[in-house]
Amino acid sequence: MRSQTAWTPTPDPSPQGGGEQSVTIAGAAFVADLSGALYWEDERLLVVSDLHLEKGSSFAMRGVLLPPYDTVATLGRLGAVIARFNPATVIALGDSFHDRDAHGRLSPANRDILTALQARRDWIWIAGNHDPDLPCDLGGSVAAEVAVGTVAFRHEPTGACGEIAGHLHPKARVSRRGRSIERRCFAGDGTRVVMPAFGAYTGGLNIRDAAFARLFGGAAFTAHVLGDNRLHAIAASRCC
Repeated sequence: MRSQTAWTPTPDPSPQGGGEQSVTIAGAAFVADLSGALYWEDERLLVVSDLHLEKGSSFAMRGVLLPPYDTVATLGRLGAVIARFNPATVIALGDSFHDRDAHGRLSPANRDILTALQARRDWIWIAGNHDPDLPCDLGGSVAAEVAVGTVAFRHEPTGACGEIAGHLHPKARVSRRGRSIERRCFAGDGTRVVMPAFGAYTGGLNIRDAAFARLFGGAAFTAHVLGDNRLHAIAASRCC
């Protein structure tokens, strides 16, 4: 059974739930998944953010050599979560591609994978700051933002009620028993959430950064940290 939480701070940084947790955002029930995706069962809608496809090839063009496997790894993880939830709609919350030309560097094999993932479902690309001019030949549709009922999906968070956004790549650092670990996380307070970056090569911004304090009015929000085998619900004020 999925554990239930409403993105409120918890007093104990111990693990809660497992690979999925039921959460409420502006009155709508979502599943936060260990992969970093959100699923809205009532709408059969899957949300992912900041895929940053072709980041490895972008770095290679600048002389920074990284293993060129980030796109296939990211699409593989995305395929697994799509197979599990079988959504009718997928929303990618911007920065799906690492730069303006990254979609042109997709290999034929990776284009085929993307086409297969889009088959028999609606696919919405939200424009991001890295990929503001997405082409029409990627499949699906392109939008600046999308509203469904009480929930708005956009790339850059504004702090508005009912907002699901990305862009900031939230990470939480937790110290316990003399150890410090840092992992990607969802950051939310029941009315809005910032999603973790889904891409294989994406970095992150610590949730104690001032950017999050401005969104949430301080540290009164929860980090749902992506652990090895489960999500950990931890009050942001207990993170470092």
